[in-house]
Amino acid sequence: MFQYFRKVAGRDRNEHYDQHLAQFLTFIAGAANAGGYMAIRQYTSHMTGIASAAADALALGDLIKVEAALAAILSFVAGAGTSAILINWGRRKGMQSQFALPLLLEAGLLGGFGFLGEWLQSYKGFNVPLTVMLLCFIMGLQNAMITKLSGARIRTTHITGMVTDIGIELGKFVYFNRNTDLTERVVADLPKLRLLAMLIFLFFTGGVLGAIGFNYSGFIATLFLAILLLLLAVIPVIEDLMAAPAATGRGRENKTQ
Repeated sequence: MFQYFRKVAGRDRNEHYDQHLAQFLTFIAGAANAGGYMAIRQYTSHMTGIASAAADALALGDLIKVEAALAAILSFVAGAGTSAILINWGRRKGMQSQFALPLLLEAGLLGGFGFLGEWLQSYKGFNVPLTVMLLCFIMGLQNAMITKLSGARIRTTHITGMVTDIGIELGKFVYFNRNTDLTERVVADLPKLRLLAMLIFLFFTGGVLGAIGFNYSGFIATLFLAILLLLLAVIPVIEDLMAAPAATGRGRENKTQ
């Protein structure tokens, strides 16, 4: 178990652990998105709908809604940018936790959302509740992390791309190959199809459980998600913290020699 949690969010990656981490994060995104809607009556994981709402509001002359939509989008961008900074900083330092750092920050923010969400909901920034801006920041943080980790192959906070890819693979699956030349045959990527189907299922399942949790427990329901993220991130972070004093000690020994 220790080795699993060490590798699932650690520096040294392979496709197996990339897929497992994506499954965890897709479940968390579905739960935070649907549960967040129950709490604040707004979805925060996908920017397409928010950008469309901003366009509609601008066409109708509702500048307050335009400002609110822009604040949500900029919060998502800020979260993605923060994730990139943390990962690149950790990569430059050669840290085991370069991918775990955004997860650790996300865990802390979701924990804060659970404890302070009701209070934050009463405050607004740029005509949008701070809870909305916080969740958008969290979604951007997570989406950028899995994007960089997987080389832009996997997204977790929205499923539009996944559904599109499933359609592509199903189209390839039913395609009739008249040409017998193996180099030109159209063949579906069945492992990819299974992964995409699993991710969509986990997003939906997380959404159902997140909505139920928020409905019965309110903001505090996000503590479960924060704990799950903490489990994913904590071991690589602890390894780096333990390695830092050792590296400092070796440096001092070299100076005295």
